[in-house]
Amino acid sequence: MLAVADRSLVLVSGIPGAGKSRLLRGLRTTGPEPAVLDSDLVRERMEARLPAGTAYRWYRPLVHLCYRFQVLLAMFGLVGPLVVHLPATGVFTRAAMLTVAVLALRRPYLIWLDVDPTEARRGQFSRGRVLGERCFKRHARRGTEFVRRLREGYRPPGWSGVLVLDRRQAGRGLVLAGNAHQRPDDTTLI
Repeated sequence: MLAVADRSLVLVSGIPGAGKSRLLRGLRTTGPEPAVLDSDLVRERMEARLPAGTAYRWYRPLVHLCYRFQVLLAMFGLVGPLVVHLPATGVFTRAAMLTVAVLALRRPYLIWLDVDPTEARRGQFSRGRVLGERCFKRHARRGTEFVRRLREGYRPPGWSGVLVLDRRQAGRGLVLAGNAHQRPDDTTLI
């Protein structure tokens, strides 16, 4: 369970194939109902409008662009909690999300799914959307290094809370609890 402020950003991250979408499908709340943004929904809508059999690699950049625009609109336009699915293996992506959250007056929380790259790769094949080898290796290298630092006690500055879940923990689901009294510098690491 992660206690979040009513006006918050919960960034669900991890290497591609880690199970972020599956975790979000099982999301439960005990506080205000959050808006949940997952790029899979943007991809599915776009896929439905394209000719059958169009390879995802041809429209992936457009999916990413539309999704990031949707995230920006939601950050500033919605009132309650916002849950965003994004690999965020790169420090720039995490910093950009943190900056936008602060500008939108949202308390930022980071949930990181710590999954072995081999297992994550299998997850990609099982869902039928596989990144190129070089791209995946870059995500895996950055993600593995980041989670190693987290497990060694690193606390990324600016985040109100950080929660690391392995696949077993993530399989039990995620519960977000409203807690307007949580201090912005509280950090939880599991």
